[in-house]
Amino acid sequence: MNTSQLHAVLETIPQRVVACSGGVDSTTLAVVAHRADPGATTIAHTVTPAVPAEATARVVHYASIEGWQLELVRSKEFDDERYLANPTDRCYFCKSNLYSALAELAPMSPDRGHTLLSGANTDDLGEYRPGLRAADEHDVRHPYLEANMSKHDVRAAARELGLDVADIPASPCLASRLYTGTRVTPARLQAIELGEATVRRITGVSIVRCRIRDEAVLLEISEVDRCHITAEVLAAVGRAMSSVCGELARPELDPRPYQPGRAILEVT
Repeated sequence: MNTSQLHAVLETIPQRVVACSGGVDSTTLAVVAHRADPGATTIAHTVTPAVPAEATARVVHYASIEGWQLELVRSKEFDDERYLANPTDRCYFCKSNLYSALAELAPMSPDRGHTLLSGANTDDLGEYRPGLRAADEHDVRHPYLEANMSKHDVRAAARELGLDVADIPASPCLASRLYTGTRVTPARLQAIELGEATVRRITGVSIVRCRIRDEAVLLEISEVDRCHITAEVLAAVGRAMSSVCGELARPELDPRPYQPGRAILEVT
């Protein structure tokens, strides 16, 4: 994957703050931007209950080995009732709070100050992404979009750079596991994180979602991996989740196979 177009885009942004979630897209962008011009690049990561601890640890690790100027910020979506109510456009309120928090790091202006950068790629344009509207409102730039790079291109670039994030599964924020209309709470998000970690630890399956619809828990997994989800696994997941969120029912295996984004548009 030739990243010359990406470098050309970055050269037009003399001072930048990269919003890094810890996924392959934003981590690769952070590495490329920082290596191209360390003095012009700040990496920012938000620490909230919706961000898996594993993602935060990954960002901190990369900051250490790459020498990033890393800013850990706390965005205020958990003070925003519009976010907590979990409407279909929850992501808009999440990103609005995120970009507002990041804007406090340095003067933001496309002409005079720093510019916020996101890791959105061309694949995101074909999905329901209300967060992109928030990005527009905060003058966020998307270098991958400007360089016409897809998810496949980003992973290829990460491999060329020798980054161990190149093949990690996509893992949106934990709140994406809550069905629309199911209220966002820190306890539910922690339960989701523990439940999915339990499945991965016992079965070795990499892609799993513990979806919550009100008090019900549906374990969503690919068709080929369903054979790994036994009664014993479900019981272990239930114990892990109930240890931090006692209101939840015993997990059940979703009769439908894993589908990205299912919880967003299916209202409780």
